[in-house]
Amino acid sequence: MSAKIGKLTSNEISTFCRQMSLLLKAGIAPADGIELLSQDTKDASAQKLFESINQVLRSGEKFHVALEMSEAFPDYLIHMVSIGEESGNIDTVMESLADYYDREENIESSIKSAVSYPLIMVFMMLIVVMVLITKVLPIFNQVFAQLGTSLSGFAQSLLNLGNTLNKYSIVLIVILVLIAAAFIYFSSTPSGKANFKKLMRKFGPTKKLLRDIEIERFASGMVLTLTSGMDTYEGLALVKKLADSDEMKEKIETCRNMLLDGDSFPEALEKTDIFTSFYSQMISVGFKSGSMDQAMQQVSERIEKDTEKKIYSLISVLEPTLVIILSVIVGMILLSVILPLMGIMTTIG
Repeated sequence: MSAKIGKLTSNEISTFCRQMSLLLKAGIAPADGIELLSQDTKDASAQKLFESINQVLRSGEKFHVALEMSEAFPDYLIHMVSIGEESGNIDTVMESLADYYDREENIESSIKSAVSYPLIMVFMMLIVVMVLITKVLPIFNQVFAQLGTSLSGFAQSLLNLGNTLNKYSIVLIVILVLIAAAFIYFSSTPSGKANFKKLMRKFGPTKKLLRDIEIERFASGMVLTLTSGMDTYEGLALVKKLADSDEMKEKIETCRNMLLDGDSFPEALEKTDIFTSFYSQMISVGFKSGSMDQAMQQVSERIEKDTEKKIYSLISVLEPTLVIILSVIVGMILLSVILPLMGIMTTIG
């Protein structure tokens, strides 16, 4: 595990939980387990984190208190560890948390690949077009001038744009730097990621995709609470904290109120439209057979696979579309100067 100052990533949390689960199942106490992890790692920041946790544990505090005081773990994990300690199945909870944050890492990676590639392609398209109109078109303009003619209207407009860009190159560089800074902000900072999600919810395809991701996160969270022995009402309150959008939070709260009014958990899920009828039916079967945690696990896995398919489908559509757009733009620029040049050369010949 490679730790760092501040909150850990989903991958780092998953690795930590997996290691602690193995140690706890082997009968090793949390304090001794943390000490073993500290001795095993060569990363200075990880050692510092483990030492701070171990120090709190050695003072007599519980494991979840030590994790909370390190300020490196999310509230959801700390609460689940607390429940695990109270119920006596902390090793199972740690394993479930490892699986949960594995899925979180997969979701984050899928979103990054779905967003980063098109942005990089658009950026490269801008660079290619700028080079053509600022460096290539002036050369053709000189050739046309030597032949006693001028560029066509479209090419001349692009050349004028290129001259303007050359004239204000510093402004252009500043704009590119700002674009790069915005990309880093939206992809690397917590506030940037939150604002980016808000922006993506305004577009049809991405809005539906983010909704599916939230549903998968809801299902994964409920799997963890159910396997930890928590009742559905309390579990919903905890999973509500994982929701990003106000819409999902309202649905979860409505679902909790329905449970108080006497509705069963599957009925409340279907009425609030958190799950489709198909998934609600799966939960209903699990509810009646007493294996709702397993049914929720299956729902979570199916939604995860469907979400991944949608993300890769979106990428597979964007990739050729952007390539075609770039090819058309470059082709139009080159044809606007090559065709008239060929005409002149034919006349001279």
